[in-house]
Amino acid sequence: MNFTGANILSVDQFNRDSIDDVFAVADRMLPYARRQKRTRVLDGAILGNLFFEPSTRTRVSFGTAFNLLGGEVRETTGMESSALAKGESLYDTARVLSSYSDVIAMRHPKSGAVSEFAKGSRVPVINGGDGANEHPTQALLDLYTIKKELAYHGHNIDGMHICMMGDLKFGRTVHSLSRLLALYNNVRFTLISPRELMMPESVLEVLSKAGHEVYVTDQVSGSSDADIVYQTRIQQERFTSPREADQYRGKFRLNSEIYTKHYKPNTVIMHPLPRDSRAEANELDNDLNQNPNLAIFRQADNGVLIRMALFALTLGVADQVQNHECEVNWYTDKRNV
Repeated sequence: MNFTGANILSVDQFNRDSIDDVFAVADRMLPYARRQKRTRVLDGAILGNLFFEPSTRTRVSFGTAFNLLGGEVRETTGMESSALAKGESLYDTARVLSSYSDVIAMRHPKSGAVSEFAKGSRVPVINGGDGANEHPTQALLDLYTIKKELAYHGHNIDGMHICMMGDLKFGRTVHSLSRLLALYNNVRFTLISPRELMMPESVLEVLSKAGHEVYVTDQVSGSSDADIVYQTRIQQERFTSPREADQYRGKFRLNSEIYTKHYKPNTVIMHPLPRDSRAEANELDNDLNQNPNLAIFRQADNGVLIRMALFALTLGVADQVQNHECEVNWYTDKRNV
């Protein structure tokens, strides 16, 4: 894959070699993310951070990643604060805003909208999530996390067993992650969800064609030897009403008792965040916070590394980062905890 100048719109753009390229660059970004070093490799460059749907981690981590490479960030948040609310087309918005930016990260509530926007853009566009469709950078950071966590336990992605649990119908993170995992060998999938929120048939077809073993159930049992349990929240914003989402909320929880009963002592716990901690949901209980296998915050940290890598690759500076290092003038203890 030739990253320079490329849009990052779908996980289908990647093969194992290009994934390895991203991960190798992400590894080199660690001292900058931890503030042990600084780089000004993107000094003068501007990121257009366009988020037309609510976001905390993705939006802020995109901006943080760009800042850590020395660039500047201009943001638009919410549909109502943009000209799209006045009827402007995505094409026109793209033509204008891309003239103000060197790269654009975009989230939109409509599936396919980011790809549509990219057709009018004069600069690379990175998909920060488009409706219930895809979230390629989240999938890459999830896969990077899985690789790191499994390596700690002496295992590889090839041959692993992953349990995905929760809203698998509308959870775009599990759609994209599953399609990346389809590139690996002998991965076993246990998919746990209400029958109405099962993984889309299109994703199941990808896994089937890749020859992976897939077990679909609405029961937590059957995942006792899972290497990874990946929990998702009920995607309330994808339902026609909050009341419709309420009937599934809190039905597939993970807490210390359930974890101890159904999973191995070293099963890694992941979640794309935000986790719904309201009492009626409590999908990933706070009683797991001190469990060393809870990787959700390491997962979020990895998002900065992956997005730094994608910016460096798409703007063609991945091999120049060290050449623009400068002193760190303050102390910040960014321990990997």
